[in-house]
Amino acid sequence: MSSESSAQEPPARPAALWGFVDAVFAAPLDGLDELGSTILLFARAMTWLVRPPFRLAQLLTAIEFIGAGSMFICGLVGAFTGMAFTVSTIVGFRQFSAEGMVGGVVALALARELAPVLAAVVVTARAGSTMASELGNMRVTEQIDAITTMGVSPIQYLVLPRILATTLVLPLLALAFGIAGMAGAYLVAVVWQAIDPGIFFDKMRQFLQWSDIRMLYVKATVFGLVVSTICCKKGFFASGGARGVGEATAKAVVSSIVAIFAADYLVTTVMTDL
Repeated sequence: MSSESSAQEPPARPAALWGFVDAVFAAPLDGLDELGSTILLFARAMTWLVRPPFRLAQLLTAIEFIGAGSMFICGLVGAFTGMAFTVSTIVGFRQFSAEGMVGGVVALALARELAPVLAAVVVTARAGSTMASELGNMRVTEQIDAITTMGVSPIQYLVLPRILATTLVLPLLALAFGIAGMAGAYLVAVVWQAIDPGIFFDKMRQFLQWSDIRMLYVKATVFGLVVSTICCKKGFFASGGARGVGEATAKAVVSSIVAIFAADYLVTTVMTDL
Protein backbone atom coordinates (compact mmCIF):
# COMPACT_ATOMS: atom_id res chain seq x y z
CA MET A 1 0.00 0.00 0.00
CA SER A 2 2.85 2.37 0.78
CA SER A 3 4.36 1.84 -2.66
CA GLU A 4 1.03 2.61 -4.33
CA SER A 5 0.53 5.80 -2.31
CA SER A 6 4.06 6.95 -3.04
CA ALA A 7 3.47 6.36 -6.73
CA GLN A 8 0.45 8.66 -6.62
CA GLU A 9 2.21 11.58 -4.89
CA PRO A 10 4.19 13.14 -7.83
CA PRO A 11 1.11 14.35 -9.79
CA ALA A 12 0.37 16.72 -6.89
CA ARG A 13 3.33 18.89 -7.89
CA PRO A 14 2.04 19.77 -11.38
CA ALA A 15 -1.36 20.52 -9.87
CA ALA A 16 0.21 22.85 -7.32
CA LEU A 17 2.30 24.46 -10.06
CA TRP A 18 -0.74 25.10 -12.24
CA GLY A 19 -2.55 26.52 -9.23
CA PHE A 20 0.31 28.95 -8.65
CA VAL A 21 0.40 29.94 -12.33
CA ASP A 22 -3.36 30.45 -12.31
CA ALA A 23 -3.14 32.65 -9.21
CA VAL A 24 -0.37 34.76 -10.76
CA PHE A 25 -2.01 35.29 -14.14
CA ALA A 26 -5.67 35.37 -13.09
CA ALA A 27 -5.72 39.08 -12.23
CA PRO A 28 -3.98 40.29 -15.44
CA LEU A 29 -6.16 38.04 -17.59
CA ASP A 30 -9.31 39.23 -15.83
CA GLY A 31 -8.16 42.80 -16.37
CA LEU A 32 -7.63 42.20 -20.08
CA ASP A 33 -11.05 40.56 -20.29
CA GLU A 34 -12.65 43.57 -18.59
CA LEU A 35 -10.81 45.95 -20.91
CA GLY A 36 -11.83 44.02 -24.00
CA SER A 37 -15.50 43.79 -23.01
CA THR A 38 -15.56 47.51 -22.14
CA ILE A 39 -14.06 48.46 -25.51
CA LEU A 40 -16.51 46.14 -27.26
CA LEU A 41 -19.48 47.75 -25.49
CA PHE A 42 -18.21 51.21 -26.46
CA ALA A 43 -17.79 50.13 -30.09
CA ARG A 44 -21.30 48.66 -30.16
CA ALA A 45 -22.69 51.89 -28.71
CA MET A 46 -20.88 54.01 -31.29
CA THR A 47 -22.39 51.99 -34.14
CA TRP A 48 -25.79 53.33 -33.03
CA LEU A 49 -24.56 56.92 -33.13
CA VAL A 50 -25.63 57.43 -36.76
CA ARG A 51 -28.42 54.87 -36.96
CA PRO A 52 -32.05 55.84 -36.34
CA PRO A 53 -34.11 56.08 -34.29
CA PHE A 54 -32.26 58.74 -32.34
CA ARG A 55 -33.11 58.72 -28.63
CA LEU A 56 -33.16 62.50 -28.09
CA ALA A 57 -35.45 62.34 -25.06
CA GLN A 58 -33.14 59.91 -23.26
CA LEU A 59 -30.13 62.07 -24.15
CA LEU A 60 -31.71 65.24 -22.77
CA THR A 61 -32.76 63.44 -19.59
CA ALA A 62 -29.22 62.18 -19.07
CA ILE A 63 -27.77 65.64 -19.74
CA GLU A 64 -30.11 67.18 -17.18
CA PHE A 65 -29.23 64.59 -14.54
CA ILE A 66 -25.47 64.61 -15.09
CA GLY A 67 -25.02 68.30 -15.90
CA ALA A 68 -27.55 70.24 -13.86
CA GLY A 69 -27.36 67.81 -10.97
CA SER A 70 -23.56 67.94 -10.74
CA MET A 71 -23.00 71.65 -11.38
CA PHE A 72 -23.41 72.82 -7.78
CA ILE A 73 -21.23 70.04 -6.39
CA CYS A 74 -18.48 70.72 -8.95
CA GLY A 75 -18.58 74.43 -8.15
CA LEU A 76 -18.44 73.82 -4.41
CA VAL A 77 -15.57 71.34 -4.65
CA GLY A 78 -13.79 73.63 -7.11
CA ALA A 79 -14.01 76.63 -4.78
CA PHE A 80 -12.60 74.73 -1.81
CA THR A 81 -9.91 73.15 -3.99
CA GLY A 82 -8.81 76.56 -5.25
CA MET A 83 -8.76 77.97 -1.73
CA ALA A 84 -6.75 75.08 -0.28
CA PHE A 85 -4.28 75.05 -3.18
CA THR A 86 -3.83 78.82 -2.92
CA VAL A 87 -3.00 78.61 0.79
CA SER A 88 -0.34 75.97 0.13
CA THR A 89 1.06 77.95 -2.82
CA ILE A 90 1.33 81.16 -0.81
CA VAL A 91 3.15 79.33 2.00
CA GLY A 92 5.70 78.00 -0.47
CA PHE A 93 6.18 81.18 -2.51
CA ARG A 94 6.41 83.40 0.56
CA GLN A 95 9.81 81.89 1.29
CA PHE A 96 11.04 83.53 -1.93
CA SER A 97 8.89 86.70 -1.67
CA ALA A 98 7.00 85.60 -4.79
CA GLU A 99 3.41 85.59 -3.51
CA GLY A 100 2.32 87.62 -6.54
CA MET A 101 2.76 84.57 -8.78
CA VAL A 102 0.02 82.66 -6.99
CA GLY A 103 -2.69 83.69 -9.48
CA GLY A 104 -0.81 82.29 -12.46
CA VAL A 105 0.26 79.09 -10.73
CA VAL A 106 -3.23 78.28 -9.43
CA ALA A 107 -4.82 79.04 -12.82
CA LEU A 108 -2.31 76.80 -14.59
CA ALA A 109 -2.79 73.95 -12.12
CA LEU A 110 -6.57 74.17 -12.33
CA ALA A 111 -6.68 74.25 -16.12
CA ARG A 112 -4.19 71.47 -16.76
CA GLU A 113 -4.85 69.05 -13.91
CA LEU A 114 -7.15 69.86 -11.01
CA ALA A 115 -10.31 70.96 -12.83
CA PRO A 116 -10.68 68.11 -15.36
CA VAL A 117 -9.49 65.37 -13.01
CA LEU A 118 -11.48 66.34 -9.93
CA ALA A 119 -14.59 67.21 -11.96
CA ALA A 120 -14.42 63.72 -13.46
CA VAL A 121 -14.07 62.22 -9.98
CA VAL A 122 -17.13 64.18 -8.80
CA VAL A 123 -19.16 63.00 -11.80
CA THR A 124 -18.01 59.43 -11.18
CA ALA A 125 -19.05 59.55 -7.54
CA ARG A 126 -22.43 61.11 -8.24
CA ALA A 127 -23.57 60.21 -11.76
CA GLY A 128 -21.35 57.24 -12.60
CA SER A 129 -22.42 55.26 -9.56
CA THR A 130 -26.05 56.03 -10.34
CA MET A 131 -25.65 54.86 -13.94
CA ALA A 132 -24.10 51.58 -12.81
CA SER A 133 -26.77 50.93 -10.17
CA GLU A 134 -29.66 51.84 -12.50
CA LEU A 135 -28.47 49.56 -15.29
CA GLY A 136 -27.60 46.84 -12.78
CA ASN A 137 -31.09 46.92 -11.28
CA MET A 138 -32.60 46.82 -14.76
CA ARG A 139 -30.44 43.80 -15.58
CA VAL A 140 -31.25 41.74 -12.47
CA THR A 141 -34.97 42.56 -12.70
CA GLU A 142 -34.93 41.51 -16.39
CA GLN A 143 -36.01 44.92 -17.67
CA ILE A 144 -33.15 44.89 -20.17
CA ASP A 145 -34.34 41.50 -21.43
CA ALA A 146 -37.84 42.94 -21.81
CA ILE A 147 -36.49 45.85 -23.86
CA THR A 148 -34.66 43.39 -26.10
CA THR A 149 -37.82 41.29 -26.49
CA MET A 150 -39.68 44.37 -27.75
CA GLY A 151 -37.16 44.70 -30.57
CA VAL A 152 -35.34 47.70 -29.09
CA SER A 153 -31.58 47.70 -28.67
CA PRO A 154 -30.80 48.23 -24.97
CA ILE A 155 -27.39 49.59 -25.91
CA GLN A 156 -28.97 52.27 -28.10
CA TYR A 157 -31.76 53.01 -25.63
CA LEU A 158 -29.83 52.89 -22.34
CA VAL A 159 -26.07 53.01 -22.89
CA LEU A 160 -25.48 55.43 -25.77
CA PRO A 161 -27.45 58.40 -24.28
CA ARG A 162 -25.49 58.12 -21.04
CA ILE A 163 -22.14 58.00 -22.82
CA LEU A 164 -22.99 60.98 -25.04
CA ALA A 165 -24.40 63.02 -22.16
CA THR A 166 -21.35 62.50 -19.96
CA THR A 167 -18.98 63.30 -22.82
CA LEU A 168 -20.82 66.51 -23.70
CA VAL A 169 -21.38 67.74 -20.15
CA LEU A 170 -18.09 66.95 -18.40
CA PRO A 171 -16.05 69.64 -20.25
CA LEU A 172 -18.57 72.26 -19.12
CA LEU A 173 -18.44 70.96 -15.56
CA ALA A 174 -14.64 71.06 -15.63
CA LEU A 175 -14.76 74.67 -16.84
CA ALA A 176 -17.19 75.55 -14.04
CA PHE A 177 -14.87 73.78 -11.59
CA GLY A 178 -11.95 75.90 -12.81
CA ILE A 179 -13.89 79.17 -12.59
CA ALA A 180 -15.07 78.35 -9.06
CA GLY A 181 -11.51 77.40 -8.15
CA MET A 182 -10.17 80.74 -9.34
CA ALA A 183 -12.91 82.52 -7.38
CA GLY A 184 -11.79 80.67 -4.27
CA ALA A 185 -8.17 81.51 -5.04
CA TYR A 186 -9.08 85.19 -5.39
CA LEU A 187 -10.81 85.20 -2.00
CA VAL A 188 -7.78 83.71 -0.28
CA ALA A 189 -5.06 85.60 -2.14
CA VAL A 190 -6.60 89.04 -2.61
CA VAL A 191 -9.27 89.39 0.07
CA TRP A 192 -7.54 87.51 2.87
CA GLN A 193 -3.81 87.78 2.13
CA ALA A 194 -4.04 91.28 0.56
CA ILE A 195 -2.16 90.38 -2.62
CA ASP A 196 -2.56 93.11 -5.23
CA PRO A 197 -5.47 92.15 -7.54
CA GLY A 198 -3.72 93.68 -10.55
CA ILE A 199 -0.71 91.42 -10.02
CA PHE A 200 -3.02 88.45 -9.40
CA PHE A 201 -4.82 88.82 -12.74
CA ASP A 202 -1.68 89.85 -14.64
CA LYS A 203 0.13 86.68 -13.60
CA MET A 204 -2.95 84.65 -14.43
CA ARG A 205 -2.97 86.05 -17.98
CA GLN A 206 0.79 85.57 -18.24
CA PHE A 207 0.81 81.93 -17.15
CA LEU A 208 -2.43 80.67 -18.70
CA GLN A 209 -2.37 79.96 -22.45
CA TRP A 210 -5.06 78.79 -24.85
CA SER A 211 -3.25 75.47 -25.07
CA ASP A 212 -3.97 74.94 -21.38
CA ILE A 213 -7.69 75.58 -21.91
CA ARG A 214 -7.60 73.17 -24.84
CA MET A 215 -6.00 70.55 -22.62
CA LEU A 216 -8.82 71.01 -20.09
CA TYR A 217 -11.44 70.33 -22.75
CA VAL A 218 -9.59 67.37 -24.25
CA LYS A 219 -9.02 65.77 -20.87
CA ALA A 220 -12.60 66.29 -19.75
CA THR A 221 -13.91 64.82 -23.00
CA VAL A 222 -11.69 61.75 -22.69
CA PHE A 223 -12.63 61.32 -19.05
CA GLY A 224 -16.31 61.56 -19.93
CA LEU A 225 -15.97 58.75 -22.46
CA VAL A 226 -13.96 56.59 -20.07
CA VAL A 227 -16.14 57.08 -16.99
CA SER A 228 -19.48 56.62 -18.73
CA THR A 229 -18.35 53.55 -20.67
CA ILE A 230 -16.93 51.81 -17.60
CA CYS A 231 -19.94 52.58 -15.41
CA CYS A 232 -22.42 51.51 -18.08
CA LYS A 233 -20.48 48.31 -18.70
CA LYS A 234 -20.36 47.36 -15.03
CA GLY A 235 -24.07 47.94 -14.59
CA PHE A 236 -25.15 46.49 -17.93
CA PHE A 237 -23.54 43.12 -17.20
CA ALA A 238 -24.30 42.98 -13.46
CA SER A 239 -25.63 39.76 -11.97
CA GLY A 240 -26.33 38.18 -8.61
CA GLY A 241 -29.27 40.19 -7.35
CA ALA A 242 -29.01 43.19 -5.05
CA ARG A 243 -25.58 42.16 -3.77
CA GLY A 244 -24.28 41.86 -7.32
CA VAL A 245 -25.59 45.31 -8.19
CA GLY A 246 -23.83 46.79 -5.17
CA GLU A 247 -20.57 45.09 -6.08
CA ALA A 248 -20.88 46.23 -9.70
CA THR A 249 -21.45 49.82 -8.57
CA ALA A 250 -18.42 49.76 -6.28
CA LYS A 251 -16.25 48.25 -9.02
CA ALA A 252 -17.50 50.87 -11.48
CA VAL A 253 -16.47 53.75 -9.22
CA VAL A 254 -13.06 52.28 -8.37
CA SER A 255 -12.27 51.31 -11.97
CA SER A 256 -13.37 54.71 -13.26
CA ILE A 257 -11.18 56.63 -10.81
CA VAL A 258 -8.13 54.51 -11.68
CA ALA A 259 -8.87 54.96 -15.39
CA ILE A 260 -9.19 58.74 -14.93
CA PHE A 261 -5.68 59.04 -13.53
CA ALA A 262 -4.24 56.67 -16.13
CA ALA A 263 -5.88 58.62 -18.95
CA ASP A 264 -4.71 61.87 -17.34
CA TYR A 265 -1.11 60.76 -17.59
CA LEU A 266 -1.50 59.62 -21.20
CA VAL A 267 -3.22 62.82 -22.37
CA THR A 268 -0.72 65.00 -20.50
CA THR A 269 2.19 63.15 -22.09
CA VAL A 270 0.73 63.42 -25.59
CA MET A 271 -0.22 67.11 -25.35
CA THR A 272 2.85 68.41 -23.51
CA ASP A 273 6.04 69.44 -25.28
CA LEU A 274 8.87 68.76 -22.85
